Amino acid sequence: MRLMQSLRGQLAIGVSAILVVLWLGAVLASGYVVRREINESFDAALQETGNRLLPLAVVELIGAGENSAALRILPIAQHDETITYDVRDAGGRVLLYSHDADPKVFENIKGEGFFTTAQHRVYSRSAVSGQYTIQIAEPLIHRERALRETVLAMLVPLGVLLPLSLFGVALWVSRGLQPLSHLSVALRLKGADDLTPLNLTGLRTELIPIQQAANRLMARLNRALEAERSFAANAAHELRTPIAATLAQTQRLVAESPEGPLRQRAGQVEAELKRLSRLAEKLMQLARAEGGAMISTEHADLVPILQVVLTDFARAYPGRIKSQIACVAVPSRLDPDAFAVLARNLIENAILHGTPAPITVALGADGLFSVTNDCAPIAPEVLSTLTMRFERAGARSGGSGLGLAIAAGIARGLGHDLILRSPVARNRGFQVALQLT
Repeated sequence: MRLMQSLRGQLAIGVSAILVVLWLGAVLASGYVVRREINESFDAALQETGNRLLPLAVVELIGAGENSAALRILPIAQHDETITYDVRDAGGRVLLYSHDADPKVFENIKGEGFFTTAQHRVYSRSAVSGQYTIQIAEPLIHRERALRETVLAMLVPLGVLLPLSLFGVALWVSRGLQPLSHLSVALRLKGADDLTPLNLTGLRTELIPIQQAANRLMARLNRALEAERSFAANAAHELRTPIAATLAQTQRLVAESPEGPLRQRAGQVEAELKRLSRLAEKLMQLARAEGGAMISTEHADLVPILQVVLTDFARAYPGRIKSQIACVAVPSRLDPDAFAVLARNLIENAILHGTPAPITVALGADGLFSVTNDCAPIAPEVLSTLTMRFERAGARSGGSGLGLAIAAGIARGLGHDLILRSPVARNRGFQVALQLT
Protein backbone atom coordinates (compact mmCIF):
# COMPACT_ATOMS: atom_id res chain seq x y z
CA MET A 1 0.00 0.00 0.00
CA ARG A 2 2.77 2.44 0.91
CA LEU A 3 4.57 1.54 -2.33
CA MET A 4 1.50 2.47 -4.38
CA GLN A 5 1.22 5.80 -2.52
CA SER A 6 4.76 6.66 -3.57
CA LEU A 7 5.32 8.42 -6.90
CA ARG A 8 8.52 6.42 -7.31
CA GLY A 9 6.64 3.18 -6.65
CA GLN A 10 3.80 4.06 -9.01
CA LEU A 11 6.20 4.94 -11.83
CA ALA A 12 8.33 1.84 -11.31
CA ILE A 13 5.33 -0.49 -11.12
CA GLY A 14 3.53 1.22 -14.02
CA VAL A 15 6.53 1.21 -16.37
CA SER A 16 7.39 -2.35 -15.36
CA ALA A 17 3.81 -3.51 -15.99
CA ILE A 18 3.80 -1.85 -19.41
CA LEU A 19 7.16 -3.43 -20.17
CA VAL A 20 5.91 -6.88 -19.15
CA VAL A 21 2.73 -6.51 -21.23
CA LEU A 22 4.73 -5.36 -24.25
CA TRP A 23 7.23 -8.22 -23.89
CA LEU A 24 4.45 -10.79 -23.57
CA GLY A 25 2.59 -9.20 -26.48
CA ALA A 26 5.75 -9.40 -28.55
CA VAL A 27 6.18 -13.07 -27.63
CA LEU A 28 2.56 -13.84 -28.54
CA ALA A 29 2.89 -12.01 -31.85
CA SER A 30 6.15 -13.79 -32.53
CA GLY A 31 4.51 -17.10 -31.65
CA TYR A 32 1.73 -16.41 -34.14
CA VAL A 33 4.24 -15.57 -36.85
CA VAL A 34 6.37 -18.59 -35.99
CA ARG A 35 3.32 -20.86 -36.04
CA ARG A 36 2.42 -19.65 -39.52
CA GLU A 37 6.00 -20.01 -40.75
CA ILE A 38 6.26 -23.51 -39.27
CA ASN A 39 3.04 -24.58 -40.97
CA GLU A 40 4.21 -23.15 -44.28
CA SER A 41 7.60 -24.83 -43.93
CA PHE A 42 6.12 -28.22 -43.00
CA ASP A 43 3.51 -27.98 -45.76
CA ALA A 44 6.26 -27.20 -48.27
CA ALA A 45 8.18 -30.24 -47.04
CA LEU A 46 5.09 -32.44 -47.41
CA GLN A 47 4.49 -31.11 -50.89
CA GLU A 48 8.11 -31.57 -51.92
CA THR A 49 8.16 -35.11 -50.53
CA GLY A 50 4.98 -36.03 -52.37
CA ASN A 51 6.28 -34.59 -55.65
CA ARG A 52 9.50 -36.59 -55.32
CA LEU A 53 7.95 -39.90 -54.19
CA LEU A 54 5.03 -40.03 -56.65
CA PRO A 55 7.15 -40.59 -59.84
CA LEU A 56 9.20 -43.27 -58.10
CA ALA A 57 6.07 -45.01 -56.84
CA VAL A 58 4.48 -44.95 -60.32
CA VAL A 59 7.56 -46.56 -61.87
CA GLU A 60 7.57 -49.23 -59.13
CA LEU A 61 3.86 -49.98 -59.56
CA ILE A 62 4.01 -50.21 -63.36
CA GLY A 63 6.84 -52.69 -63.10
CA ALA A 64 4.93 -54.76 -60.52
CA GLY A 65 1.82 -55.22 -62.66
CA GLU A 66 -1.81 -54.30 -62.11
CA ASN A 67 -2.93 -57.36 -60.16
CA SER A 68 -0.12 -57.46 -57.64
CA ALA A 69 -0.80 -57.07 -53.91
CA ALA A 70 -0.19 -53.80 -52.08
CA LEU A 71 3.51 -53.18 -51.66
CA ARG A 72 4.88 -52.28 -48.24
CA ILE A 73 8.09 -50.25 -48.34
CA LEU A 74 10.49 -51.72 -45.82
CA PRO A 75 12.84 -49.40 -43.91
CA ILE A 76 16.56 -49.56 -44.47
CA ALA A 77 17.09 -49.30 -40.71
CA GLN A 78 14.73 -49.49 -37.76
CA HIS A 79 13.25 -46.04 -37.02
CA ASP A 80 9.96 -44.25 -36.32
CA GLU A 81 8.51 -42.51 -39.31
CA THR A 82 7.48 -38.89 -38.88
CA ILE A 83 5.92 -38.91 -42.36
CA THR A 84 3.80 -41.80 -43.64
CA TYR A 85 2.26 -42.22 -47.05
CA ASP A 86 0.36 -44.53 -49.36
CA VAL A 87 -0.36 -44.68 -53.10
CA ARG A 88 -3.81 -45.59 -54.40
CA ASP A 89 -5.41 -46.19 -57.77
CA ALA A 90 -8.37 -44.32 -59.17
CA GLY A 91 -10.76 -46.65 -57.31
CA GLY A 92 -9.10 -46.02 -53.95
CA ARG A 93 -7.33 -49.36 -53.64
CA VAL A 94 -4.01 -49.11 -51.75
CA LEU A 95 -1.18 -50.05 -54.08
CA LEU A 96 1.84 -49.04 -52.02
CA TYR A 97 2.42 -47.71 -48.51
CA SER A 98 5.23 -46.91 -46.07
CA HIS A 99 6.01 -49.39 -43.35
CA ASP A 100 4.35 -47.39 -40.52
CA ALA A 101 1.41 -46.03 -42.55
CA ASP A 102 -2.04 -46.31 -40.97
CA PRO A 103 -4.76 -46.76 -43.67
CA LYS A 104 -7.36 -45.12 -41.41
CA VAL A 105 -5.55 -41.80 -41.63
CA PHE A 106 -6.17 -41.63 -45.41
CA GLU A 107 -9.69 -43.08 -45.60
CA ASN A 108 -11.62 -39.81 -45.79
CA ILE A 109 -9.19 -37.88 -47.98
CA LYS A 110 -10.81 -36.96 -51.31
CA GLY A 111 -9.28 -34.76 -53.97
CA GLU A 112 -5.92 -33.03 -54.15
CA GLY A 113 -4.20 -30.50 -51.92
CA PHE A 114 -3.82 -30.12 -48.17
CA PHE A 115 -6.21 -31.53 -45.60
CA THR A 116 -6.25 -31.39 -41.84
CA THR A 117 -7.69 -34.17 -39.71
CA ALA A 118 -7.95 -34.38 -35.95
CA GLN A 119 -4.34 -35.52 -35.58
CA HIS A 120 -2.66 -35.22 -39.00
CA ARG A 121 -1.85 -32.83 -41.78
CA VAL A 122 -2.30 -34.65 -45.15
CA TYR A 123 -1.13 -33.74 -48.65
CA SER A 124 -2.70 -35.49 -51.66
CA ARG A 125 -1.38 -35.42 -55.25
CA SER A 126 -2.39 -37.51 -58.34
CA ALA A 127 -0.53 -38.40 -61.54
CA VAL A 128 -1.09 -40.21 -64.86
CA SER A 129 -4.54 -38.67 -65.35
CA GLY A 130 -5.65 -39.61 -61.86
CA GLN A 131 -4.69 -43.30 -62.06
CA TYR A 132 -2.26 -42.94 -59.16
CA THR A 133 -2.67 -40.76 -56.09
CA ILE A 134 -0.14 -40.32 -53.30
CA GLN A 135 -1.24 -39.23 -49.83
CA ILE A 136 1.37 -38.08 -47.30
CA ALA A 137 0.48 -37.59 -43.65
CA GLU A 138 2.38 -35.89 -40.86
CA PRO A 139 1.22 -35.88 -37.19
CA LEU A 140 0.18 -32.41 -36.00
CA ILE A 141 1.97 -33.09 -32.72
CA HIS A 142 5.29 -32.62 -34.53
CA ARG A 143 4.32 -29.09 -35.51
CA GLU A 144 3.03 -28.32 -32.01
CA ARG A 145 6.26 -29.61 -30.50
CA ALA A 146 8.31 -27.44 -32.86
CA LEU A 147 6.17 -24.38 -32.02
CA ARG A 148 6.40 -25.07 -28.29
CA GLU A 149 10.17 -25.46 -28.40
CA THR A 150 10.54 -22.27 -30.44
CA VAL A 151 8.37 -20.24 -28.05
CA LEU A 152 10.21 -21.67 -25.05
CA ALA A 153 13.47 -20.71 -26.71
CA MET A 154 12.16 -17.12 -26.74
CA LEU A 155 10.68 -17.21 -23.22
CA VAL A 156 13.73 -18.63 -21.45
CA PRO A 157 15.90 -15.56 -22.24
CA LEU A 158 12.96 -13.38 -21.20
CA GLY A 159 13.01 -15.07 -17.80
CA VAL A 160 16.48 -13.62 -17.34
CA LEU A 161 16.14 -10.36 -19.24
CA LEU A 162 12.77 -9.33 -17.81
CA PRO A 163 13.88 -9.18 -14.12
CA LEU A 164 16.98 -7.28 -15.23
CA SER A 165 14.75 -4.91 -17.19
CA LEU A 166 12.48 -4.38 -14.18
CA PHE A 167 15.47 -3.73 -11.95
CA GLY A 168 16.83 -1.28 -14.50
CA VAL A 169 13.47 0.52 -14.67
CA ALA A 170 13.28 0.82 -10.88
CA LEU A 171 16.88 2.06 -10.71
CA TRP A 172 16.34 4.58 -13.51
CA VAL A 173 13.08 5.87 -12.00
CA SER A 174 14.75 6.24 -8.60
CA ARG A 175 17.64 8.11 -10.16
CA GLY A 176 15.33 10.30 -12.20
CA LEU A 177 13.33 11.28 -9.11
CA GLN A 178 16.37 12.20 -7.01
CA PRO A 179 15.99 15.93 -7.85
CA LEU A 180 12.41 15.74 -6.60
CA SER A 181 13.66 14.19 -3.34
CA HIS A 182 16.25 16.95 -3.01
CA LEU A 183 13.56 19.58 -3.55
CA SER A 184 11.33 17.89 -0.98
CA VAL A 185 14.12 17.83 1.62
CA ALA A 186 14.98 21.46 0.94
CA LEU A 187 11.34 22.50 1.40
CA ARG A 188 10.98 20.39 4.55
CA LEU A 189 13.98 22.11 6.14
CA LYS A 190 12.48 25.55 5.59
CA GLY A 191 10.71 27.27 8.46
CA ALA A 192 9.77 30.65 9.82
CA ASP A 193 13.42 31.31 10.66
CA ASP A 194 14.69 30.45 7.18
CA LEU A 195 12.62 31.69 4.27
CA THR A 196 15.52 32.31 1.92
CA PRO A 197 14.84 31.36 -1.72
CA LEU A 198 15.62 27.86 -2.92
CA ASN A 199 18.39 27.67 -5.47
CA LEU A 200 18.78 24.00 -6.28
CA THR A 201 20.78 23.20 -9.39
CA GLY A 202 20.23 20.30 -11.75
CA LEU A 203 16.44 20.33 -11.45
CA ARG A 204 14.40 18.83 -14.25
CA THR A 205 12.29 21.15 -16.38
CA GLU A 206 9.08 20.00 -14.65
CA LEU A 207 10.45 20.84 -11.19
CA ILE A 208 11.67 24.38 -11.92
CA PRO A 209 8.11 25.87 -11.74
CA ILE A 210 7.63 24.16 -8.36
CA GLN A 211 10.82 25.74 -7.02
CA GLN A 212 9.80 29.12 -8.37
CA ALA A 213 6.31 28.84 -6.87
CA ALA A 214 7.80 27.80 -3.50
CA ASN A 215 10.16 30.80 -3.60
CA ARG A 216 7.26 33.17 -4.31
CA LEU A 217 5.26 31.64 -1.45
CA MET A 218 8.18 31.95 0.98
CA ALA A 219 8.74 35.55 -0.11
CA ARG A 220 5.10 36.38 0.69
CA LEU A 221 5.36 34.57 4.03
CA ASN A 222 8.56 36.41 4.84
CA ARG A 223 6.96 39.77 4.10
CA ALA A 224 3.94 38.87 6.25
CA LEU A 225 6.12 37.70 9.15
CA GLU A 226 8.36 40.74 8.90
CA ALA A 227 5.33 43.01 8.93
CA GLU A 228 3.96 41.21 11.99
CA ARG A 229 7.26 41.36 13.85
CA SER A 230 7.83 44.98 12.90
CA PHE A 231 4.37 45.94 14.07
CA ALA A 232 4.80 44.13 17.40
CA ALA A 233 8.22 45.68 18.00
CA ASN A 234 7.18 49.18 16.95
CA ALA A 235 3.93 49.05 18.91
CA ALA A 236 5.71 47.83 22.03
CA HIS A 237 8.43 50.46 21.61
CA GLU A 238 5.95 53.30 21.09
CA LEU A 239 3.92 52.21 24.12
CA ARG A 240 6.87 52.29 26.50
CA THR A 241 6.99 56.07 26.86
CA PRO A 242 3.27 56.73 27.45
CA ILE A 243 3.07 53.70 29.74
CA ALA A 244 6.05 54.94 31.75
CA ALA A 245 4.59 58.44 31.95
CA THR A 246 1.20 57.16 32.98
CA LEU A 247 2.78 54.84 35.55
CA ALA A 248 4.73 57.73 37.06
CA GLN A 249 1.61 59.86 37.35
CA THR A 250 -0.28 56.95 38.85
CA GLN A 251 2.45 56.32 41.43
CA ARG A 252 2.37 60.01 42.34
CA LEU A 253 -1.41 59.79 42.66
CA VAL A 254 -1.04 56.80 44.97
CA ALA A 255 1.44 58.71 47.11
CA GLU A 256 -0.73 61.82 47.33
CA SER A 257 -4.08 60.07 47.83
CA PRO A 258 -5.39 59.68 51.36
CA GLU A 259 -6.06 56.28 52.78
CA GLY A 260 -9.28 54.89 51.38
CA PRO A 261 -10.98 53.69 48.24
CA LEU A 262 -9.25 56.24 46.00
CA ARG A 263 -5.77 55.05 46.95
CA GLN A 264 -6.85 51.43 46.47
CA ARG A 265 -8.17 52.13 42.99
CA ALA A 266 -5.02 54.06 42.14
CA GLY A 267 -2.94 51.10 43.40
CA GLN A 268 -4.89 48.75 41.14
CA VAL A 269 -4.26 51.03 38.18
CA GLU A 270 -0.56 51.06 39.06
CA ALA A 271 -0.43 47.26 39.14
CA GLU A 272 -2.15 47.00 35.74
CA LEU A 273 0.22 49.56 34.24
CA LYS A 274 3.19 47.59 35.52
CA ARG A 275 1.74 44.45 33.95
CA LEU A 276 1.22 46.34 30.69
CA SER A 277 4.80 47.57 30.81
CA ARG A 278 6.07 44.01 31.27
CA LEU A 279 3.86 42.84 28.41
CA ALA A 280 5.26 45.52 26.10
CA GLU A 281 8.78 44.45 27.05
CA LYS A 282 7.90 40.82 26.36
CA LEU A 283 6.48 41.71 22.95
CA MET A 284 9.72 43.48 22.05
CA GLN A 285 11.71 40.44 23.18
CA LEU A 286 9.44 38.13 21.17
CA ALA A 287 9.80 40.25 18.03
CA ARG A 288 13.56 40.19 18.40
CA ALA A 289 13.66 36.45 19.11
CA GLU A 290 11.51 35.60 16.09
CA GLY A 291 13.36 38.06 13.89
CA GLY A 292 16.66 36.20 14.15
CA ALA A 293 19.99 37.89 14.90
CA MET A 294 20.57 35.41 17.71
CA ILE A 295 24.06 34.46 16.57
CA SER A 296 27.09 36.72 17.14
CA THR A 297 30.27 36.63 15.11
CA GLU A 298 32.43 35.66 18.12
CA HIS A 299 32.09 33.19 20.97
CA ALA A 300 31.21 34.57 24.39
CA ASP A 301 31.41 32.92 27.81
CA LEU A 302 27.87 32.39 29.11
CA VAL A 303 28.82 31.70 32.74
CA PRO A 304 29.26 35.33 33.91
CA ILE A 305 26.08 36.38 32.11
CA LEU A 306 24.08 33.70 33.92
CA GLN A 307 25.65 34.66 37.25
CA VAL A 308 24.49 38.27 36.81
CA VAL A 309 20.95 37.10 36.00
CA LEU A 310 20.91 34.77 39.02
CA THR A 311 22.13 37.56 41.28
CA ASP A 312 19.18 39.75 40.24
CA PHE A 313 16.70 36.95 40.90
CA ALA A 314 18.36 36.08 44.23
CA ARG A 315 17.65 39.61 45.46
CA ALA A 316 14.02 39.49 44.35
CA TYR A 317 13.38 35.89 45.41
CA PRO A 318 15.71 34.97 48.28
CA GLY A 319 16.24 31.24 48.72
CA ARG A 320 14.27 30.28 45.59
CA ILE A 321 17.18 29.73 43.20
CA LYS A 322 19.56 26.76 43.35
CA SER A 323 22.32 27.03 40.75
CA GLN A 324 24.50 24.34 39.19
CA ILE A 325 26.94 26.24 37.01
CA ALA A 326 30.04 24.75 35.41
CA CYS A 327 33.38 25.79 36.89
CA VAL A 328 34.82 26.26 33.39
CA ALA A 329 34.01 28.67 30.63
CA VAL A 330 31.06 27.77 28.41
CA PRO A 331 31.66 29.55 25.08
CA SER A 332 28.77 29.95 22.67
CA ARG A 333 27.93 31.99 19.60
CA LEU A 334 24.56 32.87 21.09
CA ASP A 335 24.27 36.62 21.50
CA PRO A 336 24.91 37.51 25.20
CA ASP A 337 21.84 39.76 25.39
CA ALA A 338 19.73 37.01 23.84
CA PHE A 339 21.03 34.52 26.42
CA ALA A 340 20.19 36.93 29.24
CA VAL A 341 16.65 37.30 27.85
CA LEU A 342 16.38 33.51 27.53
CA ALA A 343 17.55 32.86 31.09
CA ARG A 344 15.33 35.57 32.60
CA ASN A 345 12.22 34.30 30.81
CA LEU A 346 12.78 30.66 31.76
CA ILE A 347 13.53 31.45 35.41
CA GLU A 348 10.60 33.86 35.63
CA ASN A 349 8.34 31.22 34.07
CA ALA A 350 9.50 28.64 36.64
CA ILE A 351 8.85 31.06 39.54
CA LEU A 352 5.40 32.10 38.34
CA HIS A 353 4.09 28.66 37.42
CA GLY A 354 5.85 26.40 39.94
CA THR A 355 5.39 25.69 43.62
CA PRO A 356 7.42 27.61 46.25
CA ALA A 357 10.03 24.84 46.17
CA PRO A 358 13.54 25.85 45.03
CA ILE A 359 14.21 26.19 41.31
CA THR A 360 17.27 24.49 39.82
CA VAL A 361 19.17 26.45 37.17
CA ALA A 362 21.96 24.42 35.54
CA LEU A 363 24.58 25.20 32.91
CA GLY A 364 26.92 22.30 32.16
CA ALA A 365 30.36 22.32 30.63
CA ASP A 366 28.81 20.70 27.57
CA GLY A 367 26.66 23.79 27.01
CA LEU A 368 23.35 22.29 28.14
CA PHE A 369 21.25 24.92 29.92
CA SER A 370 18.20 23.85 31.92
CA VAL A 371 15.68 25.27 34.38
CA THR A 372 13.70 22.86 36.58
CA ASN A 373 10.83 23.67 38.93
CA ASP A 374 8.43 21.65 41.02
CA CYS A 375 4.81 21.35 39.88
CA ALA A 376 2.14 18.81 39.14
CA PRO A 377 2.87 16.70 36.04
CA ILE A 378 1.81 18.25 32.74
CA ALA A 379 0.00 16.11 30.18
CA PRO A 380 1.88 15.50 26.89
CA GLU A 381 -0.86 17.13 24.81
CA VAL A 382 -0.59 20.28 26.96
CA LEU A 383 3.21 20.16 26.97
CA SER A 384 3.33 20.44 23.18
CA THR A 385 1.36 23.73 23.24
CA LEU A 386 3.35 25.61 25.89
CA THR A 387 5.65 27.36 23.39
CA MET A 388 2.69 28.97 21.62
CA ARG A 389 2.10 32.68 22.17
CA PHE A 390 -0.08 33.64 25.15
CA GLU A 391 -0.42 29.98 26.14
CA ARG A 392 -0.73 29.56 29.91
CA ALA A 393 -2.10 25.98 29.98
CA GLY A 394 -4.82 27.00 32.43
CA ALA A 395 -2.45 28.71 34.89
CA ARG A 396 -3.92 31.57 36.94
CA SER A 397 -0.64 33.38 37.59
CA GLY A 398 0.10 36.86 36.33
CA GLY A 399 2.39 35.74 33.54
CA SER A 400 2.06 37.07 30.00
CA GLY A 401 2.09 33.68 28.30
CA LEU A 402 5.08 34.75 26.18
CA GLY A 403 8.06 33.47 28.19
CA LEU A 404 8.35 30.04 26.57
CA ALA A 405 7.44 31.45 23.14
CA ILE A 406 10.39 33.89 23.44
CA ALA A 407 12.68 31.06 24.56
CA ALA A 408 11.53 28.88 21.66
CA GLY A 409 12.21 31.72 19.21
CA ILE A 410 15.75 32.13 20.56
CA ALA A 411 16.27 28.35 20.36
CA ARG A 412 15.19 28.32 16.72
CA GLY A 413 17.55 31.18 15.96
CA LEU A 414 20.33 29.11 17.49
CA GLY A 415 19.36 26.13 15.36
CA HIS A 416 18.17 23.91 18.24
CA ASP A 417 14.85 22.84 19.72
CA LEU A 418 13.59 23.80 23.14
CA ILE A 419 13.26 20.57 25.15
CA LEU A 420 10.24 20.37 27.50
CA ARG A 421 9.94 17.53 30.03
CA SER A 422 7.29 16.69 32.60
CA PRO A 423 7.38 14.94 34.98
CA VAL A 424 11.07 15.15 35.87
CA ALA A 425 11.36 13.09 39.06
CA ARG A 426 8.96 11.29 41.40
CA ASN A 427 6.09 11.99 38.97
CA ARG A 428 6.41 15.74 39.48
CA GLY A 429 8.22 18.72 38.05
CA PHE A 430 8.76 20.57 34.80
CA GLN A 431 12.05 21.18 32.99
CA VAL A 432 13.07 23.33 30.06
CA ALA A 433 16.45 22.56 28.44
CA LEU A 434 18.40 23.96 25.50
CA GLN A 435 21.75 23.07 23.98
CA LEU A 436 23.67 26.36 23.68
CA THR A 437 26.82 25.15 21.94
